[in-house]
Formats: sequence, C-alpha cells, structure tokens
Amino acid sequence: MSTHTTTAPLRVAVPNKGSLSQSASEILRESGYRQREDLRQLALSDVENGVEFFYLRPRDIAIYVGAGTLDVGITGRDLLLDSGAKADEKLDLGFGRSRFRFAGPRGRFSEVADLAGARIATSYVGVVRSFLAEHAIAAEVVRLDGAVETSIQLGVADAIADVVETGSTLRQAGLETFGETILESSAVMITRAGSSTDTERAVEVFRRRIEGVLVARSYVMMDYDIAETSVAEAVAITPGVEGPTISPLRREGWVAVRAMVPRDGAQRLMDELYDIGARAILLTDIHACRV
Repeated sequence: MSTHTTTAPLRVAVPNKGSLSQSASEILRESGYRQREDLRQLALSDVENGVEFFYLRPRDIAIYVGAGTLDVGITGRDLLLDSGAKADEKLDLGFGRSRFRFAGPRGRFSEVADLAGARIATSYVGVVRSFLAEHAIAAEVVRLDGAVETSIQLGVADAIADVVETGSTLRQAGLETFGETILESSAVMITRAGSSTDTERAVEVFRRRIEGVLVARSYVMMDYDIAETSVAEAVAITPGVEGPTISPLRREGWVAVRAMVPRDGAQRLMDELYDIGARAILLTDIHACRV
C-alpha cells in the first residue's frame, strides 16, 4: 500500500486595497499566478501553482507573516518596519515608492534636532519612535490613523511625520518638510525566518518568479547583425547579462548577435551600434525570465 503525501500550499498575503493592491496583483499575474476578479473576494486558491492567496489590509500583512500564520506577504517597507513583526524583507518590488518625512508650520523647524520636546502626529508610530531614538531626540509621538495634516491646526501636535509625494497637500495646510528623510519606502516581498525546508523551497520558487518579472520589466532583448571585424566593439556596447549569443549568418564575414540590455537607454545603444556598422537592429519585450 503506497502513501501519497501532499505538500501544503504556500500561503501568501496580498494587499486588499490601497495604492499597493493593483500593482501587487499585476506582478503576480505576470508571474503566472491566478488573481481574484472580484475585489470582495478574501481568499483565492491557485491549485496548479500550489499557492493560496489571502487579501488583507496592508498594515496587517507583516503581523500575519511574522507570526507564521502566513508564509509570504507583499506590503510596504514602511508598514513592515512600523509593525515590529518578526518578518524579513526578501525582495524590493520596485513599485509604491514613497518618502517618509517630518513637516511643520513654515519657519518653525529647520532640522530634526528642533523636535526635542515637541508633539509629533503620525500613523507610523513605530517608525518615528525608532528614528527619534536613533537620533537621541526626546519627543512625544501621537498616533493618528487618518490624515495628520490638520492635527497641528487643531492643536493636537506641533509637527507631523507622514508620507510625502508631491508636497502639495502639505503646502495647502501651511506646512513644509524639514530635516532628513526618515525612510525611503516601496513595496517589498516579506517572509518569516525559520520556515520548514519545504516552505523555503516554495518561497524561493515564488521569489524567482517575481524576480524574473522584475528583470523582464527592466530589460529588453536586442538583436542585430554586424561584421565579424566589429564584434568586439559591439559586445562592449551590449555585454548582456552573462554574455551575448553570437551566431553565424549566411552572409560571409557577418554574425547575428542577441543580448539582454537595460530598457532605459536602449535607443542610445541602438544608435551606437548603428554607428559602428550594425544593421537590422531589433528590440523585443521580455515577458518573463530566469537569470
């Protein structure tokens, strides 16, 4: 009698709403995973890929992963650090970028040291307290879960600490940023240390898939024909990730070259190749890869 054991699915937390939600689902789809069609759906099982997705508040994801309830999560670096959860950043996903800074009434503060003895309103108490402790600044941190810009006008705080994008909202409230940036944040993939061997393998496959999409988004495939006498010069322009592929052509003394090149600046590389005699230069999108 044979016994068949089934590996438990990898449990992954995905933001259910907010600025990270759509981009997280998009990168998961590009990585070959099923995603929900109904935004009210709280969980989805992708049996073919051995993954279960749970759609949770971004602020709660690090807590679930840190406690071992879920294996992997996608959340913001700011939310991870603010939670104090025992979870580790595994991969920067490159979207949802933001800067976390102090702000106060115009002309009142000029540097972080000026916050000594002040009341600071924020939704990220953990991040702010850690920053103040690192800089040996004694200040009161006031937790507010909503918009914090009006807290100064209402007499709740002397300064705020919040995510700053364009700064237009702050200016409308009569505030200005000051001091150094508290934190540069973006969406990250997080895991919990101490997982079982089977879970670690599944996490690594999951990470590789997402990393493959990130690389594919950043690179394009470049193909061109060039005389053999100019190959060394051409390869210096397009070295590829692990070296280009070079194939002979029926045209004597010429070869075809294929290399992955960064998407940014690809047009400039085409110009440089043309100048040294390359022809039939093509760019092709890469949808996924493993490097």
